[in-house]
Amino acid sequence: MFASFQKLAAILLVMSCGARLDANDLELAKDSPKPNIILFLADDLGWGDVGYHGSEIQTPNIDSLAESGTRLNRLYVMPVCSPTRAALLTGRHPIRLGLQCGVVRPWATHGLPVEERTLPEAIKTVGYQTAIVGKWHLGHRDPSYLPTRRGFDHQYGHYNGALDYFTHVRDGGLDWHRNDKRNDDRGYTTDLIADEAVRVIRQHDQTNPLFLYVPFNAPHTPIQAPKNLIGKYSGIEDKKRRVYAAMVDCMDQAVGRILNQLKTSQFDEQNTLIIFLSDNGGIRQFGSVGPWKGQKGRLYEGGVRAPAVMVWKTKLKPGSEVNEPMHVTDIYPTLLNLVQANLNQPKQIDGKNVWPTIAQNQPTPHQTMLLNITPFTGAIIDANWKLVWNGGIGANQTRLPKVETWELYDLDDDPTELNNQFATRPAIAKRLKRLLNQYQEEAVQPNLVSNKAPKGFQSPAVWGE
Repeated sequence: MFASFQKLAAILLVMSCGARLDANDLELAKDSPKPNIILFLADDLGWGDVGYHGSEIQTPNIDSLAESGTRLNRLYVMPVCSPTRAALLTGRHPIRLGLQCGVVRPWATHGLPVEERTLPEAIKTVGYQTAIVGKWHLGHRDPSYLPTRRGFDHQYGHYNGALDYFTHVRDGGLDWHRNDKRNDDRGYTTDLIADEAVRVIRQHDQTNPLFLYVPFNAPHTPIQAPKNLIGKYSGIEDKKRRVYAAMVDCMDQAVGRILNQLKTSQFDEQNTLIIFLSDNGGIRQFGSVGPWKGQKGRLYEGGVRAPAVMVWKTKLKPGSEVNEPMHVTDIYPTLLNLVQANLNQPKQIDGKNVWPTIAQNQPTPHQTMLLNITPFTGAIIDANWKLVWNGGIGANQTRLPKVETWELYDLDDDPTELNNQFATRPAIAKRLKRLLNQYQEEAVQPNLVSNKAPKGFQSPAVWGE
């Protein structure tokens, strides 16, 4: 009786916060234990770099997720790494966090603001054990930024991007940690991440649900892979593409090992939610963005649309697809709704509960969706229209280009962004410019950090210490 009252109270609390609950949400809350959640995040994996999108790279385990779950074909992410991770873990747009202008560099003093409520913090309030195994990239200069201070019970992996896959060194400093202390495990990082994720699952006490966040550093640069896997792609003529393919293959094998451990440890498939996505689009030099325009760092579809899949046996139809637009900020409120966690918080959530869109084919709750706005570049989607301002410059830009550009595309008729209608649709262009400007006015001051280390900067022996 008391447990039923608690569930009802949780539902009423969520409804009072303006969150969307439908019959399916109520059924989940009524009868289901809280699901284990395994959240995979690839780094720089392009739309065209997975087998189910026609790649020559072998990704059978990621493909199996696409076959057994729902493909989220328009889950928009940020154009680079740190902003996506921040949006994913807070449900808030990077313009609210000062992270709209690029990644957290090793020499940066900022990170994800400590007053932000994170997904692991929120999910722990309803009994979850939480772990991050892989890349953090949301600040390390102060201990208050580190994962074990942000809601994770367990941490393993690295803080920066672009570390050496074999030595675990970035700019002269070791960047490998367990529970935010130096760790000297040896091996290829993707394999080590898989080893640790397998261990976490194997040792988990299933009395409590598990939230396991596995953000790979693969296939981000530097382009390095085990020799045996490079040989597997000898048919690819371009050397960098060949090594890159091996990196993606290795990550796919890591996903497979983790999925197999879920079965070995008898995690109930009917009560385990698996999410796979990439943090931004691919890099054309050695990756593939498929049919889309642009690449990582740009606000065209190739930079902000990447592979995304969600799997939950009996809750999601195998092999289904969702083509409604959603945003990475939506993952936060959607997961908190599913596990009946409190969504009432002092800071505004930008994301929306998209579970009805994913599970019941309902329309997107978004009319307007900000992709990003900085002092130098921006893009916004409103219904079928997309406005892009200075879309050709990179996300880490720190100055305006000499020539300002505006582009307007009808994504329903022109998803590959070939026909710029900015000049021929002035009323629509004006309306979207006004919407974009409103977001610009709401944005906090961005952290602008040089892409090069400041003069006199010396890397520590161990990052984060």
